[in-house]
Amino acid sequence: MNQEQPDFDVAVIGGGPAGGALAAYLAKAGKKVVVFERELFPRPHVGESLVPSSTRVFRDLDFLPVMEREKFPHKFGAVWTATGSNQAYDHGWEGLEADCVADIRFEEREQAGVNQNYTYHVDRGRFDNLLLHHAQSLGATVVEGVGIRDVDFSETFPRLKFSVGPVESSVSCRIVADASGRKTFLGNRLKLKVMDKVFDQYAIHTWFDNYDRLSTMKMGQQQKGDYIYVHFLPITNSWVWQIPITDSITSIGVVTQKKNFKAAGDREQFFWDSVASRPELFEALKKADQIRPFTEEGDYSYAMNQITGDNWLMVGDAGRFVDPIFSTGVSIALNSARFAVKDILKALETGNYKKESFAEYEATLRRGTRNWYNFISVYYRLNVLFTAFIRDPRYRLDVLKLLQGDVYEEQEPPVLTKMREIVETVENTPTHVWHNLLGDLTHNAFSPTF
Repeated sequence: MNQEQPDFDVAVIGGGPAGGALAAYLAKAGKKVVVFERELFPRPHVGESLVPSSTRVFRDLDFLPVMEREKFPHKFGAVWTATGSNQAYDHGWEGLEADCVADIRFEEREQAGVNQNYTYHVDRGRFDNLLLHHAQSLGATVVEGVGIRDVDFSETFPRLKFSVGPVESSVSCRIVADASGRKTFLGNRLKLKVMDKVFDQYAIHTWFDNYDRLSTMKMGQQQKGDYIYVHFLPITNSWVWQIPITDSITSIGVVTQKKNFKAAGDREQFFWDSVASRPELFEALKKADQIRPFTEEGDYSYAMNQITGDNWLMVGDAGRFVDPIFSTGVSIALNSARFAVKDILKALETGNYKKESFAEYEATLRRGTRNWYNFISVYYRLNVLFTAFIRDPRYRLDVLKLLQGDVYEEQEPPVLTKMREIVETVENTPTHVWHNLLGDLTHNAFSPTF
């Protein structure tokens, strides 16, 4: 059935950070937008630490007062800890002992459009719910507990089909925005999804109360309990996240390769065996109180052959997800909404909803996620190089720029080119002092994966 006017300008599938932010942008611009969220919020979700580029979105949407009102913990920086032998791997660099701590503060680099020296750690159940209902307060129609069953693109305007109890229904729109997260609604429906054969990571995580967040810090080191911590494990390509949720509650997750997880059998035992490889971390967690059951995430790195098409586009995890070691997930979701809304508003103004109308958005998002992906690839391939660049004043602020989430402007930031060149030199030089430190996860990582 064709019709001259659709029910909505934009229909958003999914009410997570990407969907909530996009709906808020569109509603604030006076557009008629509906969000369909299959779950009832609030609900638990992983991905609890943000990066500073998220602040631009909160500012655009007048959402910063909400973040402050809700007293989400302020995140001033990040800390990486490692343990191992006392052998040094200098080779012209300062202090690259295997047993080390490296940290960085966001305030060290001014960031355009960001006027505060911190970002946030969030309880995703609360955060996602607040953002979605902020969009509703701006004028978006929000429908919770209703999942989209199908989208029909054969009519003049796309038609989204769903059921409310036994009653089948549908709405039409000019543009469909898939923000379904790792459910990847359109990616699966249109057979566009490509699983990442390099990053086949698994995560198992939970919350602890009364955990000593400084348990891995040495005497004399500055206390940074409100930072995110990444604890390297002496297990190939494995690490632990430590994220403050409240004053006393901390999210702890173990990330490892799928083969390590599968070989372990019992998931809870695997968690504790992994943590036990860092005794100080293990002892602190054993003294704390686990307040949530263990949850696992797997096969979560993927891309899409295309992220836009005629009358549709993907935002956030619906279009791309990479390894979470630099807390990229929510940042990419929020910023993809920020970039997408420009092309969407232009398309609504011109009446051209063809794929080419979303070309600038697609190019921007692919450029940013590619930079994230290559940065993470370098990181896993040669951890010690990352530590070296953080400590080296020639590169520290350039690395910080990436960690702040400013990855969308350049095809490849110069610091990333330099890191890649060093990795390739180490790979091709068996006698290099760092050669035996190469990880095996990202072999040939710089060949086009997608």
